[in-house]
Amino acid sequence: MEFRHLRCFTVLAEELHFGRAAQRLAMTQPPLSMAIQQLEADVGARLFERNSRGVALTAAGQAFLPRAQALLEQAALAAREARDVGQGLAGQLQIGFAGTVLYRGLPQVLREFSKAHPKLRLALRELSSSEQLVELVHDRLDLGFVHTTRVPAGFSQILVSSQPFMACLPASHPLAKKRQLSLQALKEESFAIVMRAVSPDYHDRILAACADAGFEPALGFELRHWLSVVSVIAKGLGVGLVPAALQQAGLPGVVFLPLEQPLAPYDTHCLWRTGRDQSALGVFLAAVREVAGG
Repeated sequence: MEFRHLRCFTVLAEELHFGRAAQRLAMTQPPLSMAIQQLEADVGARLFERNSRGVALTAAGQAFLPRAQALLEQAALAAREARDVGQGLAGQLQIGFAGTVLYRGLPQVLREFSKAHPKLRLALRELSSSEQLVELVHDRLDLGFVHTTRVPAGFSQILVSSQPFMACLPASHPLAKKRQLSLQALKEESFAIVMRAVSPDYHDRILAACADAGFEPALGFELRHWLSVVSVIAKGLGVGLVPAALQQAGLPGVVFLPLEQPLAPYDTHCLWRTGRDQSALGVFLAAVREVAGG
């Protein structure tokens, strides 16, 4: 049973006239008659009564018509959905993100994207940069928003944002009222820091910055999330060096001070496998580039 035969059947069922049906189908009457005969042979029943007065559906034809129309509608829907996915207008993307991207980069990308592409579904998973790299390598993510310079071979990236590190202190700390702070002023403090297993690049960078300032920090808390670092500091349990975007978290009880000697910036990259199917991914990356370029 062929879809072109079903199309011929439904048009003839609507017109009940071979001439008008053939005209709608942009064909002549002989091939239309042949298509109906082939369909009746496949079905195993006569679908039309033909006589001198015209054409009429048989009982079998009346029973078959709604099923044939439904099959054609389903085929058209399947083709439309496949076309939309192929053009990047529909489908789903699996996206990973590190928590701080919620304060810099990701919300702007999502707003830009969702306005223009409501049929594309985004499934977002909060993961550390290290966890995202594992998921990306095993193709369990389409792309990720990471904070790392350790990009595997075969991946492409876009720099989404770059922000400074700031000293984060309890609001009650004696140094909290300063306009800026030297890192050496914190050498006697207990530090809260993101654990190395979660973000090795930035864990090592902070320790290296302290070493350059002439001291090894006492690590009072090693935590999984930057927001947890700020929360611990807000309770008066330590100090830290954190990305500037965390000021937007609005946690009370902390202050953020610029450093006299700035560290290398805290960068956010959008990362994806080079050469991956670019339909939906390409459309999303266009929104990322729009935000990154702005």
